[in-house]
Amino acid sequence: MQYALAEVLILPLVQSALREDLGRRGDITSEAVVDAQQNTQLHIVARETGILCGIDFARLSFLQMDRNIAFSAHLQDGDALHAGDIIASIQGNARAILSAERTALNFLTHLSGISTTTHHIQSSFAHTQARLTCTRKTIPGLRDIQKYAVRVGGGRNHRMGLDDAILIKDNHIALAGGDITLTIQRAKDYAGHLIPIEVEVDTLEQLERVLKEGVSLVLLDNMSLDQLTTAVAMCKGQAKTEASGGIHPETAVAIAETGVDFLALGYVTHSARYLDIGLDYL
Repeated sequence: MQYALAEVLILPLVQSALREDLGRRGDITSEAVVDAQQNTQLHIVARETGILCGIDFARLSFLQMDRNIAFSAHLQDGDALHAGDIIASIQGNARAILSAERTALNFLTHLSGISTTTHHIQSSFAHTQARLTCTRKTIPGLRDIQKYAVRVGGGRNHRMGLDDAILIKDNHIALAGGDITLTIQRAKDYAGHLIPIEVEVDTLEQLERVLKEGVSLVLLDNMSLDQLTTAVAMCKGQAKTEASGGIHPETAVAIAETGVDFLALGYVTHSARYLDIGLDYL
């Protein structure tokens, strides 16, 4: 599968990141020690295994500094990386390349870290029907691209924002009067036929009441493995099931094996480490 985001979505983020890094005077180190007319060739190199994500961010980072730079991508988003793999080669003005280096690598290492973490976790329970989904626990302003990286890693996206679907949580129920049945009914009256409704429950008793009302999905929050297994059996043929609540790589497999349809992991966006990628003069 080929992955890419439209340039119109990427460019503002790249430009903002470059402005932040260049500050008020630009790259004064490169200006001080590198000749203005010097050309060079450098290579983006993987230093560990993983899943690549963010190649277009890197390309645009260099081209924003100098449109004459030749950026040759040897790998694309979604490709497997191994230590020593040359991801891309960059040829052109040395100052411009050095000025864009950190911005390009920040996008590549962060997004590849998310896609790699997603791939590892999803692969760990590939023997089940469960699918990994991300959450809204993202860096403000970077949600679209962090969730893109989850897709590149083989995961799925939960809500992109508050306007995607109705997700009724405990605070909604409390502030709507405390009656979960009436809360769902109000949501249905509002939603119409195109907006899905999901309800968070943390007990099997709550789940029983929710299933009587008929919803698209139930969010099984912080339940034990035994509770999840029972909940899956209760929901069979009535609603999709999604486990949530502090799920991490060490617990994901056992949770997936309860039979839930989805595992919601904020971990893949808020705790994935950066993948080690560098810009080398070979």
